[in-house]
Amino acid sequence: MKHFTNLNKGVQYMLIASFTFAIMGAFAKLASEHMSSLEVVFFRNIAGVILIGIAVLKKPMQHQGGKPLLLFFRGFMGFVALLAFFYNIAHISLGDAMTYSKTSPIFTAVFAWLFLHEKLTLKAWLAVFVGFIGIVFITQPSGIGFSKYDFLGIFSGVGAALAYTSVRELKQFYDTRAIVLSFMLTGTLGPLLLFLISPYVNAPEFDFMFAKFVMPEGIVWVYVIAMGLFATLSQVLMTKAYGETKAGIVGAVSYTNILFSIMVGVFLGDALPSVTTTFGIILIVMAGVMVARAK
Repeated sequence: MKHFTNLNKGVQYMLIASFTFAIMGAFAKLASEHMSSLEVVFFRNIAGVILIGIAVLKKPMQHQGGKPLLLFFRGFMGFVALLAFFYNIAHISLGDAMTYSKTSPIFTAVFAWLFLHEKLTLKAWLAVFVGFIGIVFITQPSGIGFSKYDFLGIFSGVGAALAYTSVRELKQFYDTRAIVLSFMLTGTLGPLLLFLISPYVNAPEFDFMFAKFVMPEGIVWVYVIAMGLFATLSQVLMTKAYGETKAGIVGAVSYTNILFSIMVGVFLGDALPSVTTTFGIILIVMAGVMVARAK
């Protein structure tokens, strides 16, 4: 505890945020035993809509606007990335699901270079290369290629990266709450639309998108509410962390989320990662830290 209190405030906030985000993942995994990942996404986002809505009522948004399609794109990509992320939480180990999602900074660096014409240093390009090698070690593609979980895991990183890249442009035109709300609203209305369509769709391979709504009962409400609370707490702590310390340092510390997720996952019954997977995780963490510190 003494060593923790001696750390920089931003580092402290991010360490706690990484742990609470892992706990959020644990409650999402528990809830997924009783409902579809689509429904988990719905409850995850409706809590955010309520909280952001209250904040907007207290202090109305003030912004220039003018980029509605890009705002929708941010919300949509964030939603589908979250769909993939929560589906993997339900079906693979918590540590692996979190590791896939933490590839987003690597993809964000590439997309920022492609679409926003941001320059990448040699160190950043090396980080991207190391990150891709790490992804190969985690997916361990066989003769038949990647599994469904591999594709969804990689997409959870790619989708989040596209959403984050769009945020860099949107921040010039919109209140931060409007950007967050675009994601939360899409993540609430999207599942409702998919619930309505699901009875007419027979596509087992797309079960991450189409599912029946099941009203939570008993202990499941505890899982759902706890998931929303820990998700919100994580967001607040991460915001505080970036406000206290350099983004590069905070971004590097955020990778402790993978370690916390592996520990929490084992507590829930997940197996420890294999040697090959562990090596892939190490490479992705190295790449993420390199990208963060290159900024």
